[in-house]
Amino acid sequence: MSETSQVPTKPVAVPRGIAALVGANSALPVWRNELGGLTFRIDGQRYLKWAPADEPELDLAGEAKRMTWARQWVRVPHVLEQGADEEGAWLITEAIEGRSAVDPRWVAEPETACLAIGQGLRMLHDTLPVTECPFDWSVEHRKVRAREEIGPPPPVDAVVCHGDACAPNTLLAEDGAVAGHVDLDALGVADRWADLAVAAWSTEWNYGPGYEQTVYRGYGIEPNPERIAYYRRLWDIT
Repeated sequence: MSETSQVPTKPVAVPRGIAALVGANSALPVWRNELGGLTFRIDGQRYLKWAPADEPELDLAGEAKRMTWARQWVRVPHVLEQGADEEGAWLITEAIEGRSAVDPRWVAEPETACLAIGQGLRMLHDTLPVTECPFDWSVEHRKVRAREEIGPPPPVDAVVCHGDACAPNTLLAEDGAVAGHVDLDALGVADRWADLAVAAWSTEWNYGPGYEQTVYRGYGIEPNPERIAYYRRLWDIT
């Protein structure tokens, strides 16, 4: 698994549309993903995500719909505004009180963070209603973009998946409890292992080896090697 999303370490040029919308000096860059998307903190109370117009995989309009739907049952950001111009699209949300599981505060306590990642994912899966979910993240949906076939999927244990359950997307309160989830642009119905396999895998490059089992323990499940291997391969090729 490769991951190049990170907190910017060099100056970030604020897109013109964002500068006009909130002011260049008000936009503090806090995250850059591998597809060129940017996240800014604005006014200390809101976050603004920006996606370049030439990157169709970053669907902020779709993410706004998913968050609005999921927020009926779980704690995810409240959508304040969504729009686009010729340079790109943006999404403004209210901040959730809490820190990313990869904040230095929690990187220093990986056992606590990884346990919370598993607990938060279990809460998400147990709470969001599959029969009411209008969004799809199934193998069939994702294979449209696959570069190769990976064989038939294992039997599906359907839940509403986060869609990008990597460690940074779980927020923790100061006591280590789950505070919420962010980055829901792929949320949809799928096998629970599509989330679990990636969530546990992501601990390797955020905290180092040895914490996968902590995620499974937090979730309350024994690892399923067949499903883990399948969904990690699917993640890599989609």
